[in-house]
Amino acid sequence: MNNAIDVIMNRVSLRKYDERPVAKEHIDIILECAMRAPTAGNMMLYSIIQVKDQKKKEILSKTCDNQPFIAKAPLVLIFLADYQRWYDYYIYSQVTDYCKSKGIKFEGPSEANLLLATCDAMIAAQNAVIAGEALGIGSCYIGDIMENYETHKELFNLPKWAFPVGMLCMGYYPEGYNKVKRERFDKKYIVYTDKYDDSYKDNIKDCFKNIEKRFNEENEFDAKNMGQVHYAIKTGADFSKEMTRSVRVALKNWNSEIIE
Repeated sequence: MNNAIDVIMNRVSLRKYDERPVAKEHIDIILECAMRAPTAGNMMLYSIIQVKDQKKKEILSKTCDNQPFIAKAPLVLIFLADYQRWYDYYIYSQVTDYCKSKGIKFEGPSEANLLLATCDAMIAAQNAVIAGEALGIGSCYIGDIMENYETHKELFNLPKWAFPVGMLCMGYYPEGYNKVKRERFDKKYIVYTDKYDDSYKDNIKDCFKNIEKRFNEENEFDAKNMGQVHYAIKTGADFSKEMTRSVRVALKNWNSEIIE
């Protein structure tokens, strides 16, 4: 395999970091690579916040589902789905007057715009991840940044149309760190041809066989099988409910409101 493929295939989530700070030149490379990511219409519908303030890291370690390692990460990057910049440009460009002259409505960002901006943000984040790996810098995605929207909005001075969709905790791999790859579904259950294929339903035990190996290790919920355990840990957990609440609050801003 060439180096790029080798980096991708050997990447694992890293939650324990070497204590040394990430070198500025490496941070610059990571950010430059993030900004070279594919983007819808070359609009770059995202912003990146580097969290340097230790107090803010400590707050994040609590607001993002109580994960202490976040506070210890040498490099923390928050990726925002961001339409604010473009709408400020539209206002600057007198789009309101243009729309009135054409008899059309000037609408604010919609739910679709949020999804598109989310795609942009996460593609940029993955570029940052791969660049980091190539430099010996590991990472862990934190989806919990979508929780506690009101707190994060105030903490990071977020404008109306900027929503945190992902966060990366990054740092150098500790010396001698042993990478352990997590299981993946078999390709036949993920990659389809020409149409969606739900034949996995006929082979659902085989589809989830690698995940079910964790049943005894993770069953702290008086569950009878791994599906019940996983629901208790993830989908039905308190953090998931908070994320749902938080996203619903943020979504109220992305409603195609008419701008006068």
